Amino acid sequence: MTAWLVSLEGTDTGRQVAMALALLAAFLHALFGALQKGRHDPWMSRAAIDISYALIALPFALFVVPWPEPHMWPIFAGAFVIHTGYKVAQAMTYQRGAYAVVYPVVRGTGPFFAVIGAGLIFGEHFTPGQWGGVVVLLSGIFGLALYNLRTVTVDRDKMIPALGWAVVTGAFVAAYTTYDAYGIRATADPFTFLAWFFLIDGLFMPVYTWRRWRTLPSSEVIPLMKRGVVGAFVAYFSFGAILLATRIGHVGEAAVLRETSVVFSALIAWLVLGDRVGPRRLTLMVLIAAGAVIVKLAG
Repeated sequence: MTAWLVSLEGTDTGRQVAMALALLAAFLHALFGALQKGRHDPWMSRAAIDISYALIALPFALFVVPWPEPHMWPIFAGAFVIHTGYKVAQAMTYQRGAYAVVYPVVRGTGPFFAVIGAGLIFGEHFTPGQWGGVVVLLSGIFGLALYNLRTVTVDRDKMIPALGWAVVTGAFVAAYTTYDAYGIRATADPFTFLAWFFLIDGLFMPVYTWRRWRTLPSSEVIPLMKRGVVGAFVAYFSFGAILLATRIGHVGEAAVLRETSVVFSALIAWLVLGDRVGPRRLTLMVLIAAGAVIVKLAG
């Protein structure tokens, strides 16, 4: 598996596989966000997910994949810092704002900065047509956020700080997308990076939220941990897919394609939560999908 993935790097087949992985990550990331924004405190939900995927990753990191090369440990330390900042900003965002409003802002801010970062770090450059696709995609994403904002009636006084935190979270998304792409390319075996990343990344939130766990009603522990285990497997396939996509394909393209997660989040809200889509939201979702298609075809 590792040899096959490595052989795809820099090839046309690799770009096609990377596109499929990025779209898979988009769907699963929307599901992951919905799991964290569920009925439990978003800090607790994230802690349950993190401890679950750290414990699952532990035996794979220690006994299955090759051990990281010495130069990887500072890279893991940097990833830990960036992802910790992302998680704190994300929890602050979800704690204050309606999911339908803040999620598109987070996902819309991320790819713009990620494309710039990919150009500076990896020498990737979008064509004018691809930048046009980015504009179309971001127009749909932020248009969806504004449309959803008009319908919010609860805690409207918290929406301004929530949107501010959403922009900060989007900046962290761009930072970890670019940095993790660098990290997974820095080791011979990409699965070494994935296993150790999930093990190290899962340590902060359970410790940080320890006092909250002590006040959690006993009847809520099992449901929350079940959510954590489900979220862990979603995280493996979501974050794992996008990390592999950035190794074998272009970082900027993968970052943009992943943001079609906004479309999937709207579909989840419609199919699972019974939210009404309507012609305006449908048009905005089509814009997002069209922007992603343009980025791919104009490359």
